[in-house]
Amino acid sequence: MYSEWRSLHLVIQNDKGHTSVLHSYPESVGREVANAVVRPLGQVLGTPSVAGSESLLKTDKEVKWTMEVICYGLTLPLDGETVKYCVDVYTDWIMALVLPKDSIPLPVIKEPNQYVQSILKHLQNLFVPRQEQGSSQIRLCLQVLRAIQKLARESSLMARETWEVLLLFLLQINDILLAPPTVQGGIAENLAEKLIGVLFEVWLLACTRCFPTPPYWKTAKEMVANWRHHPAVVEQWSKVICALTSRLLRFTYGPSFPPFKVPDEDASLIPPEMDNECVAQTWFRFLHMLSNPVDLSNPAIISSTPKFQEQFLTVSGMPQELNQYPCLKHLPQIFFRAMRGISCLVDAFLGISRPRSDSAPPTPVNRLSMPQSAAVNTTPPHNRRHRAVTVNKATMKTSTVSTAHASKVQHQTSSTSPLSSPNQTSSEPRPLPAPRRPKVNSILNLFGSWLFDAAFVHCKLHNGINRDSSMTASFIQILLSYKSSITTQASMEFRRKGSQMSTDTMVSNPMFDASEFPDNYEAGRAEACGTLCRIFCSKKTGEEILPAYLSRFYMLLIQGLQINDYVCHPVLASVILNSPPLFCCDLKGIDVVVPYFISALETILPDRELSKFKSYVNPTELRRSSINILLSLLPLPHHFGTVKSEVVLEGKFSNDDSSSYDKPITFLSLKLRLVNILIGALQTETDPNNTQMILGAMLNIVQDSALLEAIGCQMEMGGGENNLKSHSRTNSGISSASGGSMEPTTPDSERPAQALLRDYALNTDSAAGLLIRSIHLVTQRLNSQWRQDMSISLAALELLSGLAKVKVMVDSGDRKRAISSVCSYIVYQCSRPAPLHSRDLHSMIVAAFQCLCVWLTEHPDMLDEKDCLKEVLEIVELGISGSKSKNSEQEVKYKGDKEPNPASMRVKDAAEATLTCIMQLLGAFPSPSGPASPCSLVNETTLIKYSRLPTINKHSFRYFVLDNSVILAMLEQPLGNEQNDFFPSVTVLVRGMSGRLAWAQQLCLLPRGAKANQKLFVPEPRPVPKNDVGFKYSVKHRPFPEEVDKIPFVKADLSIPDLHEIVTEELEERHEKLRSGMAQQIAYEIHLEQQSEEELQKRSFPDPVTDCKPPPPAQEFQTARLFLSHFGFLSLEALKPKSSRLQ
Repeated sequence: MYSEWRSLHLVIQNDKGHTSVLHSYPESVGREVANAVVRPLGQVLGTPSVAGSESLLKTDKEVKWTMEVICYGLTLPLDGETVKYCVDVYTDWIMALVLPKDSIPLPVIKEPNQYVQSILKHLQNLFVPRQEQGSSQIRLCLQVLRAIQKLARESSLMARETWEVLLLFLLQINDILLAPPTVQGGIAENLAEKLIGVLFEVWLLACTRCFPTPPYWKTAKEMVANWRHHPAVVEQWSKVICALTSRLLRFTYGPSFPPFKVPDEDASLIPPEMDNECVAQTWFRFLHMLSNPVDLSNPAIISSTPKFQEQFLTVSGMPQELNQYPCLKHLPQIFFRAMRGISCLVDAFLGISRPRSDSAPPTPVNRLSMPQSAAVNTTPPHNRRHRAVTVNKATMKTSTVSTAHASKVQHQTSSTSPLSSPNQTSSEPRPLPAPRRPKVNSILNLFGSWLFDAAFVHCKLHNGINRDSSMTASFIQILLSYKSSITTQASMEFRRKGSQMSTDTMVSNPMFDASEFPDNYEAGRAEACGTLCRIFCSKKTGEEILPAYLSRFYMLLIQGLQINDYVCHPVLASVILNSPPLFCCDLKGIDVVVPYFISALETILPDRELSKFKSYVNPTELRRSSINILLSLLPLPHHFGTVKSEVVLEGKFSNDDSSSYDKPITFLSLKLRLVNILIGALQTETDPNNTQMILGAMLNIVQDSALLEAIGCQMEMGGGENNLKSHSRTNSGISSASGGSMEPTTPDSERPAQALLRDYALNTDSAAGLLIRSIHLVTQRLNSQWRQDMSISLAALELLSGLAKVKVMVDSGDRKRAISSVCSYIVYQCSRPAPLHSRDLHSMIVAAFQCLCVWLTEHPDMLDEKDCLKEVLEIVELGISGSKSKNSEQEVKYKGDKEPNPASMRVKDAAEATLTCIMQLLGAFPSPSGPASPCSLVNETTLIKYSRLPTINKHSFRYFVLDNSVILAMLEQPLGNEQNDFFPSVTVLVRGMSGRLAWAQQLCLLPRGAKANQKLFVPEPRPVPKNDVGFKYSVKHRPFPEEVDKIPFVKADLSIPDLHEIVTEELEERHEKLRSGMAQQIAYEIHLEQQSEEELQKRSFPDPVTDCKPPPPAQEFQTARLFLSHFGFLSLEALKPKSSRLQ
C-alpha cells in the first residue's frame, strides 16, 4: 500500500533536535547549569501563590537559551528535582497552543507552533530508559503523555508541521520503549498501554484535523511491527479498529444493518467531527497498521527486529539464553488477541456480533476465550478486568487456555487443570447474519489472507505428505497460487514462511530454540478457524465463492478435524461450534469433508464427560453444535445413495498406507456410522434441549428409512457392508482384537468406543432395526432418567407417537413393549405425591394418554391380546377414577364402592378419550384406509355417486343436530344394492367430535339368517267352526227387575190413572193404528231374520266378505322417525304437529 513512498526512519534517526549544546561540555558542568537554571522556573510553577505571575523570560533569545538547558536537564538522572522541574516547565509551555497563561514566556505565546515543535523533540530525552528504573520516571512520563493528550484534544492552533512533529515524537518514544525486548517490571511494561493508547488517539485526531501523509502511515506501520510483542499494542489496536468499524458500518450499510456496539470508552476515541470519507480512509490504514497478525505466531519474525538483535547479542558476539527474555513466550496469547480482534471485525460485517460491556473489543458469539494469566501478565491490572468473560449465545461463561511456560509446568506437575470450567446457563438461538451482509468473497478478500494463514499455523500437514516431495511442492503451490490476486508474490512467500513454520525452520534461527516454546498457538488458530467457518456459513443462496477460497477452507476443515496423532482440541471444538449450518449453505464440494466431520462427531457425541474439551468450551454448547451438524448429515446417505465422495488428499494424512481413512467411500456406507453416533449421543446426553434435538433426529431417520424401503428405492449395500465395517472401526480407533475385553458391565460405565463397537454388530441400518432400537432405547430412558423432566418426556412421547405411525413390520412384542412402557409411565406419574402434582405433571400424563391412543389406533390388533387389553384398561380406569380396582395387595374394589378421585379433570378427559378410542377399535372391522384415516371416507357425494337409485340427490338428505355437538345426515331411501327393499332402510352420516361415521341400517324383526326357511307373511289358517252351540233358551227381558212387582202400591201410585181411563175415542183410533203398525213391523222383522238365517245357513265357511285378514306389509316408511324414536331422541313434544320436523 505504501511501497512507492519513502519511510521516515532516516529522518528520525538523523534528527538531532533532542540534543543540547550542554552535551558538548563535561557532565558535571551540564548538571550544575541545569540545576541552577531550571530550579527558579520550576519553583515558580510549583508555588500556588506565584504560579500565575509573569514568566522570568522576556525575549526570544532567553527562551531559546533556557530551552537548551532544559533539553539537557531531561537527560539527567532522576535522583534530584531537576528533571521534574524540566517536565513541569515544558508541560506548562506547550499549553500555549491551548490556553495561553501569564506563566508562559511571551515569545512562546507569539510563536507557539515553533516552540512546541522544539519542546516535543526535547521531551524525547525523558523517555530514554534509565539505569535506576523507578516510579519517578513513570510518573513524569505519564505527566507528559497527559499533557500531549490535552494538547491534541483541545488545541485549535496547531499547524500541520506541529501535528507532524507530534506524531513523529509519539512514534519515537514508543519505539524507544517498546521496540526492545520487554523487561519484567520495567518502564516499558508499565507504560505500554498508555503509550500506544496516546499514540492511536492522537493519530485519530490528526486524521480529523490534519490527515497524515503516506510516509507517516508507512513509518507507523513499520514501527508498530516492532512493538507487537507487547500485549497492549494488539489490545489498543483492537479497540481502535473496532470503534472505527462501528462508525464505518453505520454509514456504509445504513441504519437497517445491525449496529456494531462498542463500549462508550472505545467509541469516544473516534472524534465526532470525523467525516465519513475520513473514517473509511483511516479504517483501512489502521487495519493494516499491525502488518500481518499471523507473524505473531512466528517467534523468528518477531525476534528478527534490530532492537531484538542488539539485545540478544552480548559484547562477545555470542547469543544469550533465550529463556532470559520471556516476552516471546507471550506470543501465543498476543496471537490469540489479534485473531479475536479480527474475528470481531468479521462478525461485525456479518451483522452477528454482540457487545461486551466490561471491556473492549466486543467479543462475538461462539468464541473460545483465553484470558491472561496472572503469573506472566504484563498488562497493568486496570486493563485486566474480566478478560475471561465472553458472550457465547447469550451465555456468560469463562474459559481459559494456558499460554505461558509456567502454566505448562503446572500442567506437568499437577493432574488438576487450573483452567476454570464454563458456566452452564440457558442459551438463546444463534443470531443470524444480516440480510444485507457483504458477500463471502468480499470479506475473504479483506481478511482471508490473514485468517487462512492463521488457521494453518504450526500444522503438521507437511509431515504427512513429505514422503512424496514432488506432490508436496505441487500441492502447496496449487493452494497458494490463488492468493496472488490478493497479495504480491514477495509478501506471499514471506507469509507462507511464517505461517507454515516447521521445526526445521525454528531450529535454523540461532536465537530460537523449539524446546523453549510449546505448541500452544491453538487458541489463535482456533479463533481463525471459527471465524472462517462463520464466514462460509453466511453464504447467501446463489452466491458464488471463488474456488481458491473453497479449496483452502476444505483443507482447513480436514486439518482441523483430525482426531489421530495431530488432534488439536481447541481447533476441533472451534470448528464444530461454528459450523452447525455449514451443510445447509449449498457450498460446492462440501461433501468432501463429510467423513472427517463424522469422525469428529464419533469423538465428541458418545463421550459423556468431554474432559478434553472442558478447558476450552462449554461441553453442552459443543454437544449442541455437534448435534446440529449430525442433523444436517443424516439425510445425505439416503439422498446420495451409492455415490462416492471425493477425497482431497488420498492417503496423505496417515502414515499407514493401508488405512481407508482417506479413500473414496459411498454415502450410503456412512449411514450406519451416523446412526451409531445418534444412538451414542442419546445414551450420553444430559441436556434437555440437546436430547429433544436427538429425539427429533431419530424420528426423522426412522421415517426416511421406512419411506425409502416402502417405495423400493433402498440402495443395495452389496460389498459395501464389509468396507463399511472396516472403515467405521478403523476411524473410531477400535481394534477387532479387543472386542471381547471391552464389554461393559453397565450401560453407564461403558466408554464411547465400546458403545459404538456393540452397536456395529446390530442390524440398525434397516428401518425395522432402527425402529426396534429406537423403541427399546426411548422406552428404557422414559421410565428411568427422563420421567422427571417434562420437556424430555414430552419429546420422548412425541417420538413414540411418531414411531407408531411408521409403516414397518415389527414383532408384536416390540409394539407391546412401547404400549406397556407408556402405561408404566402413567402409573408412575399418577402415583407421585400430591405436593408434586402440578399442571406440568398433568400435561405429561395427558400426553402419555394421547401417545397410547396413537399406538392403539395405528395397531388395533394389539387389543386382541388379552394381557395388553387388560393393562390398557387398567390404566384407563386409573385415569378416570384415580385408582385401580384390582391391586396385588388388596381385594378387588368394584366401581360402585370406589370414590372417584382422578388426578385432574384433564387427566380424566384424556383417559375417557382413550376409552372411547378402545371402544371404537376393539372388535371393529379394520378400515380399508387404515389408521391414516380413522374416520369414514363416505360422505353425501359418495352416496349419491355409488347409489343405484336414479332419484337420489343432495336434497334427499335430512339433517338433525344432537346435543349441539353431533350432526346427523339421514338418507331415508334404500341404496338399491344388497339391502332388501321390503325392510325400512336408513343411511346415517354421523359427524361428531370423534370423527365422521357412516351407518347403513334396516329394521329387521327377524334374524337375517332365518329368512330362507320362512314364508313371507303367511298367516295361520282359521280354525273349523263348532256348530253345536248347546241349548237355546227364550228369555223375556224385563225393563225392571221382578222385585218391583212385589212392592205394594200406595195411594199415590193409584193417583195416576190408567191409559184406557183417559183415552177418548179419537185417541183410541190413533192408538189402534199405532198398535197395528207395530205388529206389522215386528212381523216383518221376524221374517227378515228368518230369511237371513236361512241364507246364512246356505253360505260356506268362512265367509270371504267378513273374514278378518292381516294387512299387507307397508311399502313406505318414515325411517328417520323410526331411527330417532328407537334411539330415544324423540319426545312427546317433538311429535306434535307444530313442533315436529318430521312432517
